[in-house]
Amino acid sequence: MEQYYDNRELSWLKFNERVLEEAGDKTVPLCERLMFAAIFQSNLDEFFMVRVGSLYDRILVDDHAKDNKTNMTCKEQLDAIFKRTAELFTVRDETYRGIMAELEKHGVEQVNFKQLDQQEEGYLKVYFTSEIQPLISPQIIDKKHPFPFLKNKEIYAVAHIESKSSVKLAFVPASGAFSRIIFLPGSKNRFMLVEDLILHYMPLIFENYKILDKSLMRITRNADIDMEEALYDHDVDLRDMMSELLKKRKKLSPVRMELSRKLGADAVAYLCEKLELKQEQIFRLKTPLDLSFVYPLRSRLEERLPLLFYGRADPQRSIEVIREERMIPQIAKRDILLSYPFESIKPFLRLLVEAAHDPAVVSIKITLYRVASDSKVVDALITAAENGKDVLVLVELRARFDEENNIGWSQRLERAGCNVIYGPESIKVHSKLLLITRKTGSGKIQYITQIGTGNYNEKTSTLYTDLSLMTANQDIGAEASMVFNALATNTLVEHTAHLLAAPLCLQNRIIEMIDAEIAAAERGEEAYIGLKLNSITDKDLIDKLVEASQKGVKIRMVIRGICCLIAGVEGATENIEITSIVGRYLEHSRIYIFGAGENRKIYISSADFMTRNTIRRVEIAVPIYDPHVRERIMHIFDVITSDNVKARKMLPDGSYSHFGSEGSEPVDSQAAFIREAYENDAKVAARIPEKTRPPMPHHAQKVKVRIRKKQ
Repeated sequence: MEQYYDNRELSWLKFNERVLEEAGDKTVPLCERLMFAAIFQSNLDEFFMVRVGSLYDRILVDDHAKDNKTNMTCKEQLDAIFKRTAELFTVRDETYRGIMAELEKHGVEQVNFKQLDQQEEGYLKVYFTSEIQPLISPQIIDKKHPFPFLKNKEIYAVAHIESKSSVKLAFVPASGAFSRIIFLPGSKNRFMLVEDLILHYMPLIFENYKILDKSLMRITRNADIDMEEALYDHDVDLRDMMSELLKKRKKLSPVRMELSRKLGADAVAYLCEKLELKQEQIFRLKTPLDLSFVYPLRSRLEERLPLLFYGRADPQRSIEVIREERMIPQIAKRDILLSYPFESIKPFLRLLVEAAHDPAVVSIKITLYRVASDSKVVDALITAAENGKDVLVLVELRARFDEENNIGWSQRLERAGCNVIYGPESIKVHSKLLLITRKTGSGKIQYITQIGTGNYNEKTSTLYTDLSLMTANQDIGAEASMVFNALATNTLVEHTAHLLAAPLCLQNRIIEMIDAEIAAAERGEEAYIGLKLNSITDKDLIDKLVEASQKGVKIRMVIRGICCLIAGVEGATENIEITSIVGRYLEHSRIYIFGAGENRKIYISSADFMTRNTIRRVEIAVPIYDPHVRERIMHIFDVITSDNVKARKMLPDGSYSHFGSEGSEPVDSQAAFIREAYENDAKVAARIPEKTRPPMPHHAQKVKVRIRKKQ
């Protein structure tokens, strides 16, 4: 295969390695480094549940199947994954120990029994016997007690025990109706994890046995449930089918086992036999198997040790929005772009609430993929339905790991009188599309359309970088209406003039625009392509970009995660430059730019350049026509591509390296956008009459932007 391809799974591991690098970066605040370590682990959990699980499923169907870019078989990919994961776990252990050593200087300490004095040990023993032991359910495996079902990602204490007659295994679930973090008396921030407490007192649990060896254990199960087969039964309601599949997911086969200590060879062999695992699927860690305890610990420490966290940076008021005016008239005058999390999502929420109460609004249509647990978006839709509006909500029940949440929201929306649909069979609806239809006093139809790069989720709007366009362009509104009509009638949009609409009108249109840049280069004209994406795996688009590079088109790409295209390869991709940004916020916005100068085409989109997005999902990309918004998006792209602090540059061997700072001013793009947002908020405050102007927060009076200085 060509040397400019990278394997999807191994490329993802490179991305997660970049996350782990943030945990090891001493210029990042200490508690934020701990958060990055936890994110690395949760990312890896999902990777094993979904990607590793799917590779095992593929082997069962065709053990000769190969990756279409690197020609690796499933087994070769799995072997490479296991090898690299073991290496990353070693780095993760070292990184975690380093963070905790630094935290000890601030009084934050995870302790073990060797670090306790007699009084503390006595307290923990009493705590165990009174608070923990009555709530645990130990089990010994023998002829009368079969091997237990081990829950996905739960921690168990496992012991190799010996009685007078035999050697057996014993299990104790280390989670339940008790807190995972136990803070020691007389200390604000010294703690022990409950699984370590349970493991220590295994001799008390199994008093009549000799403990030969013991370990904490954690199983990761395949979560790649197959929805397609169930969809063949057209008599089954999708919501009922999804509920059944969620139950099935919890029982799928294990794909990984993690251990905290060394167990005897016989015990490990027995576990592998029962769990149908091989030795290479076993990983031994020297730090906590599950770092999710970091999230509640963060909440405790934020108030007590604020200097160990990023400085406060709240989403600010958009300078484009006039607070005293209703949103629909403002949008009718000019397109409005919101940039999360630097700007607040509140103007969009205002638009929904106003539409719910506007007598001229006839209908509201929206696609929901992931929403917040306490969703103001859903509340507004319910209000609209109760006010007699025609509310159509496409709820994507197959949004991975949000299925249960979305089932609940779909039921609530239905009860409120909304028309809830699920979209085409076998195709997820991943678009972020809202259409408000008004009928004015003169009988004229007016469309207000919102298209975004991220979900309608107030929580992630403060954590992910996303763009949200609100427009009164009637051509865009008409095509949005066409998309919703197709979704409601179980069909697909086949032709569009403005929107790019996957699965039939996105990939082919992108190829046409790349071809146009190739033609420009062949004519000796300036030819340019700029892309900001989460991932790129679509081989057709990769090959077309390689062709463009070979013809002299300059291509600048910012790819946060998976990147199956290797930049800088002589004779193929030397005109392609790729960077990846991992920073305070998750980079999530998608921007497409084709061409140079005034004739360039600019889009924002929900779609990455992945096959699942371009030809297997309903996705929307919207053209940017408003001159001011075009200028702003180009500014955003220019700042991002100037980042030399949090960006890593891809090298021709597929590895990533930080930029050198010699001779160039450090640019942290996210810090720059925070600064701009606060400066714009100050301008907004200045135009509000003094009597109605809210006081400026103290932290906003002087914004300090952290810019890492390269060594």
